[in-house]
Amino acid sequence: MNIIHRRGWEIPESQAAPEHLFMSRRALLRGVTALAGVTSISKVGCAEGADPTADLYPAKRNEKYKLDREITPEKIASYYNNFYEYGQDKYIASHAQQLKTRPWTVKFDGMVEKEKTVGIDDLIRAMPLEERLYRMRCVEAWSMAVPWTGFAMAKLVEFAKPLSSAKYVKMESFLDSSMAPAQRLPLFPWPYVEGLTMAEATNELTFLVTGIYGKPAVKQHGAPLRLVTPWKYGFKGIKSIVRFTFTDKRPVGTWEVLQASEYGFWANVNPQVAHPRWSQATERDIGTGDRRPTLLFNGYGEYVADLYKGLESEKLYM
Repeated sequence: MNIIHRRGWEIPESQAAPEHLFMSRRALLRGVTALAGVTSISKVGCAEGADPTADLYPAKRNEKYKLDREITPEKIASYYNNFYEYGQDKYIASHAQQLKTRPWTVKFDGMVEKEKTVGIDDLIRAMPLEERLYRMRCVEAWSMAVPWTGFAMAKLVEFAKPLSSAKYVKMESFLDSSMAPAQRLPLFPWPYVEGLTMAEATNELTFLVTGIYGKPAVKQHGAPLRLVTPWKYGFKGIKSIVRFTFTDKRPVGTWEVLQASEYGFWANVNPQVAHPRWSQATERDIGTGDRRPTLLFNGYGEYVADLYKGLESEKLYM
């Protein structure tokens, strides 16, 4: 008889649920409209030409990272997104099709052996792609479970060859208001910026995403390259990255610039520390609409808790 020992972060796959079950009537109608347009959104992407790396998908799944719950349905995860370059609404999938992901280059600079700029397709093909099932927890207290495809950020750090004196990596998204109309507005200090410590960046969970649901990443999810740190709130997951700068100074992220008392550098998931305007004790699953208890570090503490020993004076969960 096989005895299965569940880890603390594993939750039943049957518990994932559609957000429309708890949205207002007006939001529900808007969501249904957006959901109906998912197929046409996909066709728009095809009209621009096939992704040059499409032959790499689906990548082999890394079975180390499991979920004890259903994956959030692709159609739901595809229309309920934050991407502030395309507006403050969740239903930005159609607007995000303005993003042009080719040509696309990624720059490595700062405290590195040699600065360089690499084409995204060359970078993707140089990395060992795999699929990982991760939970994602938004600071707004909603969650989903996603099959991301990409590579460990530790591999990118190896590629970049930072100096030993580098303590952090600062990441920047694209800046081009011609394809991101919201960047014309003074709502955010563009471009979007986020950062990690080198220890966080090289942690085994830290993942750079190039695909989703067994296919190249769609634009509303931050194609062609985005960050996923599943133990942190989702705003740390910078999208459409164009630059990695290695530095000895802690980066100040976009949301930290906007409101440091609500969105700090660390942003680790913690049910015991409320956001100043709402509780973080529970979360709503956008796959099923169910509400469930939030887990410390989003349930990934066995992988990351040691990163924060000795930092008790820091606001780790803001």
